Amino acid sequence: MAIVELPAPVFCGIDWAEDHHDIALVDAGGNQLAKMRISDDAAGFTQLTALLTEHGDSDVAPIPVAIETSRGLLVACLRATGRPVFAINPMAVARYRDRHSVARKKSDAVDAAALANILRTDMAAHRPLPADSELVQAIAVLARAQQDVVWARGQAHNKLRSQLREFYPAILEAFAQHKHGLCSREARAILAAAPTPTMAAKLTRRRLQSLLKQAGRVRGIQADAERLHEVFKREYLHQLPQVEAALGQQTSALLRQLNTACDKADQLEGVVTQAFEEHPDAPIICSFPGLAALTGARILAEIGDDRARFADAGSLKAYAGSAPVTRASGKSCKVMSRKVKNQRLAAVGYVWAFVSLTRSPGARAHYDRRRAAGDRHVAAQRNLFNRFMGMLFHCLQNGHTYDEAVAFPQPSAGHTAAAA
Repeated sequence: MAIVELPAPVFCGIDWAEDHHDIALVDAGGNQLAKMRISDDAAGFTQLTALLTEHGDSDVAPIPVAIETSRGLLVACLRATGRPVFAINPMAVARYRDRHSVARKKSDAVDAAALANILRTDMAAHRPLPADSELVQAIAVLARAQQDVVWARGQAHNKLRSQLREFYPAILEAFAQHKHGLCSREARAILAAAPTPTMAAKLTRRRLQSLLKQAGRVRGIQADAERLHEVFKREYLHQLPQVEAALGQQTSALLRQLNTACDKADQLEGVVTQAFEEHPDAPIICSFPGLAALTGARILAEIGDDRARFADAGSLKAYAGSAPVTRASGKSCKVMSRKVKNQRLAAVGYVWAFVSLTRSPGARAHYDRRRAAGDRHVAAQRNLFNRFMGMLFHCLQNGHTYDEAVAFPQPSAGHTAAAA
């Protein structure tokens, strides 16, 4: 019987830069097979694929690639070829580099070889980038952009509010009870028309009604205009006239930043929800209490739709940061919250857990039990989020929607009597 010799494994490392990339190929014995510098363009990518093909790359057995980033055109094109791409943390690369040189020398070619050797020796300790669908990758771009704009809107709001505290307490008092505060269309319309307290005091009831209508109000316009007129007419402390005028100019500039952030957030929200609703996982995700189209899109953007990405529910929980970390050494053992995590997924997780308290009796009961056991509010929310992540993993793997009776089963009458 003839013995078929399998090709020896080859590993590729890429040290990327803005205008060029260094390539290194090593075999299973650590011998460097080739090295090359390519340009950051289509011609450079053609050189890279030709080099990989020359050393045995094929659709059946693609050569794995290690690189220090998960973004960019080069990574996108490598992923499109179907080959495993490993995004290695630059700090980890620095540690591996010290294994081969005590002089701590560094160069692009050395880093490329170090990346290839990481796959040669410790590929099992690293995870390739997930094989997400094109739609999920698009949702991830849109959802992260919308989340960034929301964070920018919060920063712009805080800057504007801090500015108004210096000279314009009337506008803060006028919208202190409003759901959206200074981000509301009414507040922004009035600030645009009257960026100083002196100008606000001169606004008539009719002018206030007109501003409220321009902001989109359709009910209670007359009563709200009367309330605002009374607030602006009260006596407040004032800056000197020229200083107040200068602060008004600065307020107008900050208001324009806030208006831009609010408009972008609203625009991207519509695009994100539309793309999310086209994905087959959307009905499963939105079936959970506390999740809507926008928050569901953020969840899907971070976990993707590659079912093999997470080995079990515990891996997903650790990625989300909801699972605790145990640090044990000798007689010391501490259970702490996880700091290294997907910050975007953790951020939406707290919103999810908080909203679910009013949407799910089981979630509320679970939260109350954790609070009664001594957990603080944030810890109880994190525990609830951790439980939801386990349920989400199960539902996505099996194609089931959320079921309150299964998620939070009620104790039977016999069990309750025995417990009593």
